[in-house]
Amino acid sequence: MSRFFNKKTLIYTAYWILVTGFFLYEKKYLLYKANMPYFLACVSVRVILLMVIAYLNLHIFLPKYLIKKRYGSYAASILLSVMAYLVIQSLYDWYLYGYIVGPLYRSNMYESLYYNFFSTLWYLGLMLSLKLSIDWYSQQLLIQRITVEKLNAEVDFLRAQVNPHFLFNILNNLYALTLKKSEQAPDVVLKLSSMMEYMLYDSNDDKVLLDKELEYLQNYVALERLRFGNEAVITFNIANVPSGLTIAPLLLLPLVENAFKHGLSRQTANSELNIDIAFNDGVLTVKVENTRPLAPAEPLKGGIGLSNLRKRLALLYRGKHDLQLKDEPGRFSALLIIEL
Repeated sequence: MSRFFNKKTLIYTAYWILVTGFFLYEKKYLLYKANMPYFLACVSVRVILLMVIAYLNLHIFLPKYLIKKRYGSYAASILLSVMAYLVIQSLYDWYLYGYIVGPLYRSNMYESLYYNFFSTLWYLGLMLSLKLSIDWYSQQLLIQRITVEKLNAEVDFLRAQVNPHFLFNILNNLYALTLKKSEQAPDVVLKLSSMMEYMLYDSNDDKVLLDKELEYLQNYVALERLRFGNEAVITFNIANVPSGLTIAPLLLLPLVENAFKHGLSRQTANSELNIDIAFNDGVLTVKVENTRPLAPAEPLKGGIGLSNLRKRLALLYRGKHDLQLKDEPGRFSALLIIEL
């Protein structure tokens, strides 16, 4: 914003330089008819008076009357300031042309008043338009900054919701293994430790390497495989994904997590989960398909993961993604397409 205010000062300075330059050009004949002091005095008086009126309008009349919708008071203030300008400028012109330079164009009072009135309104309107344009632009910058901050805050909030949700599921898995006194429990702890490191350090960045995100997802699926054993058929395929690509962290987890929580975890036998991830022509395609009970014994709880996923996609990949969810009897599928 400080850069903008510097630019704002430069714009106003450039405006008054142009106005002064115009009057210098317009009054250059005074160099021949009078002398340099009268030439400079004529231009200085006009520019200073215009600056005074502009200051009164922009810093007093505008915020005190116009913004508060006191249009009558604003119009009266402008009229009084213009009349004061006309009296001072016209008297000076009458003196200059009547006694110093001699009879020239606009040498009588009526012509001087007429010229000064409309020229003053012109410059005042131009300055007001410039002021309103700059204020509108600064307001747009402020709105944009607030919007970005709001989006960032919402993304952080959504990310904070994802982490506890994931931990809740994994700790339940680990608890089940420890009850069975499984020899696989230490391996679960190591994988969970690796995943926690990713969540604590890498997932706080706006973007992470897609390789790390997929490794995180593979660890998650490996942990779930340990829990389900031979009770479920789980396939995980990754094809044509080059290294060096980046993606928003923890963006793919809700699709897989939802498949386990609302699909395999609720089906006692013949459960399946297929995960296919591919990258072609700058587009990442993630397809997750799982079986689910035909008639759930109880209403599904949660739904935080997919709801948050939709919001994050809307914030981070607006116009560059497509999420399709298909709920069929005994089967649920999700297709996510993202332009990276």
